[in-house]
Amino acid sequence: MAPKKKRRNWMLFGLIFPSLFWLVVFFAIPLLIVLAMSFGQRGTYGGVVWNLNLENFVRFLNLEDPLYLRIFGRTVYIATITTIISLLIGYPLAFWIAAQSERRRNVLILLLMVPFWTNFLVRTYAWILILRDQGLINTIWTGTLNGWFIGLEAALPWLPMEGLINMTANPLPLFGTDFAIIIGLVYGWLPDMVLPCYAAVERLDHSLVEAAYDLYASRTKAFLRVILPLTLPGVVAGSILVFIPSLGAYVTPDLLGGAKTIMIGNVIYSQFMSARDYPFGAAISIILMALMLAATLIYFRSTAASENQGESHE
Repeated sequence: MAPKKKRRNWMLFGLIFPSLFWLVVFFAIPLLIVLAMSFGQRGTYGGVVWNLNLENFVRFLNLEDPLYLRIFGRTVYIATITTIISLLIGYPLAFWIAAQSERRRNVLILLLMVPFWTNFLVRTYAWILILRDQGLINTIWTGTLNGWFIGLEAALPWLPMEGLINMTANPLPLFGTDFAIIIGLVYGWLPDMVLPCYAAVERLDHSLVEAAYDLYASRTKAFLRVILPLTLPGVVAGSILVFIPSLGAYVTPDLLGGAKTIMIGNVIYSQFMSARDYPFGAAISIILMALMLAATLIYFRSTAASENQGESHE
C-alpha cells in the first residue's frame, strides 16, 4: 500500500507542478520583489536604494498634500460608476438572453464574446475615432444636425432655431473626459458582467418565482425577495470582474482621458517609466492590491455570513 500511495503522491505532484511553478515564478516572486521594492528609496539617478522605510507609503497617504489620494478617489469613482452602468445594462441583458430559444441564445452568447477576439487596444482606438472632436458623433453634431437646423431656419424663418444652431456649431466635449473613460471601460468589461449574470439567471428555478406570485407577491416583491437573492452570486462575480480591472485600468484612461484625466494606473506607469521612482510606484501598486484584496474578502465574508444567517432562520 505504501508504494502505491507514494506513487500516487508523485503523480499528483507531477500534475500540479506546472501550475505551481508558473504561480511561484511569474506571480509570487515578482509580487515579493515589488513588495520589497516598496520599502526602498529612489536612487539619485534612478534605481532602488535598499534602505527599509515607510516613506513611500507616507507620501501616498499624505493628507496635507492629498494629490495622490485625490487621484485614487477619482479612480474609485470611475470604477464604481463603470460597475454600476455595466450592471444596469448587463443584468437585464442576461435575463433577455436567457429568455430566448436555445439556438438564438447560443448565437447571442457568441456575439457577446466576439469583442474578445479583437485586441483591447484596437477597440479603445475605435472609441477615439468616435469621441474625438472630429469623430463620428461630433461630425453628426456639428455637420448633419447643424445643417438641418440651418435649413429649417431658412425654410421656416418663424421657428426659433438660433439656439439650436449655436449649440450644434461647436463640438461636444466628449474626448479627454471622465465620460469618455467610463464609456471605454463599460464597453471593454461589459461581457464580464453579462456572462456571470447569465449563468446565474439560467440556473434560476422559475417555480420559486411562480410560487411567489401564487402567494400574491407583486412583481417588485418577487424580484427583491426571490429573483435577486438567487441571482446575487452572478451579480457579485460580475461586479468584481468589472470593478477590479477598472480600478487598475491604464490603457483606457491613457487613450481616452488624455492628460486631463489621470487614474491611479497612469500614476504607477509614470513612476516606473518616466520618473523612474520604482519604490514609489511599487508602493502604490501594493496599496492598490491590498485595498482590492481587502474589499473582495470583506464582501465575500459578508455574503457568506448573510447566507449562513438565512440558513439558520430556515
